[in-house]
Amino acid sequence: MSARRPTPLLALFLRDMQLAWAGGGGPLLAGAFYLGVAALVPLSAGPSPERLAAMAPGLAWLVLAVASLLSLERLFEPDWEDGALDLLAQGRAPLAAVAAVKAAAHWCATGAPLALLAPAAAVALGAPVRIAGPMLAAALLGGLAFAYLGAIGAALSLGARRGGLLIAVLVLPLLVPPVIFGAAAVEAAALGGPWLPSLALLAAYALLAVAAAPFAAGAGLRNALG
Repeated sequence: MSARRPTPLLALFLRDMQLAWAGGGGPLLAGAFYLGVAALVPLSAGPSPERLAAMAPGLAWLVLAVASLLSLERLFEPDWEDGALDLLAQGRAPLAAVAAVKAAAHWCATGAPLALLAPAAAVALGAPVRIAGPMLAAALLGGLAFAYLGAIGAALSLGARRGGLLIAVLVLPLLVPPVIFGAAAVEAAALGGPWLPSLALLAAYALLAVAAAPFAAGAGLRNALG
């Protein structure tokens, strides 16, 4: 009896995951950037433990947002260059579903590993160990929002020169709410206060991004294909 083939969208997800990890560029580069910036912060802010501890939650979130943008330029571009995106557009799945699956693969390959690094980076900068759990939860939710909102920028900048810079210009304003909610949750946890309300706002924003962003990204892909 022959094994069942995966559905087209599942096959696309598995292919994107394999491509992301095969070259090592996306996840490893973003992780190295994250750790490198975290290591440079004490050199610029000074060695004062009190100052570093106060800055740690916000800095960890800021670097997480910037690191998440590094590999977004290649989210759709390889498929657009080799014609695979045209084939996907002619398939039964709408382009919004294609964008949603590719954003999910990007989060699993890049966002989730960065979220695992976030608590370690924050604690290394002087934040209390008790923020590790809230930081991990917030980074996972924030990374999900970053991936889906980033898909909008990646689709709208498809085929443009300096696409990475254009993605940053388009997407960074949309990343402000998750950075605010995530940093507020982590700071509240660091001070021993209630951090769940801020995490709930972050979760609501992430779910809104997952629900709405694929349609905007699908429209951007349709426009790029002409």
